[in-house]
Amino acid sequence: MLAAGAGRRFGSPKQLARVDGRPLLEHALLAMASARRLDDVVVVLGAHADAVIAGVERHGATVVICGDWDEGQSASLRAGVAAVAARAGAVVVTLGDQPAVEGRAIDRVVDARDGSSLAIRASYGGRPGHPALLERELFDAVASLQGDEGARGLLSGPRVKLVACDGLGSDLDIDTVEELRLSGGGSTPAC
Repeated sequence: MLAAGAGRRFGSPKQLARVDGRPLLEHALLAMASARRLDDVVVVLGAHADAVIAGVERHGATVVICGDWDEGQSASLRAGVAAVAARAGAVVVTLGDQPAVEGRAIDRVVDARDGSSLAIRASYGGRPGHPALLERELFDAVASLQGDEGARGLLSGPRVKLVACDGLGSDLDIDTVEELRLSGGGSTPAC
């Protein structure tokens, strides 16, 4: 799970913003913890890592610190994949600012592995989103990613499978305080 960004558009550590009584990041961690098909969960932190560690229950996730988080989402993805590459046949990527992703969507994506797809993406209303699964064959390509696009370039093409996750939550993300208010959350932490 990627949650290393500074939240510049948000104005404060958005991982700690409250949504339904919990920090934003904790919702994504709960989804990962409830997924029955995951062996291991890591959460990649960077900006504000100490505050996030102190303020968010991790529900069994191991923290990975991304020292170069300011390079963009690709740095976070590289750190997360590197942390599990020696023991993983695939990784599932979720984002820490998507509080409505459900564990059932994660399981559906994992259950869709078919031996021929390099990546599998959840879709909502036909729109590709998260969670996304990357097979081991993509780990070297992840290691060379740069910038703030994450795995976007790897998540397209003929060997990428879309799996409908309609009715299993949503992957809409929260990037601004206004989006937080619209989501039903509403308070931001003092920083």
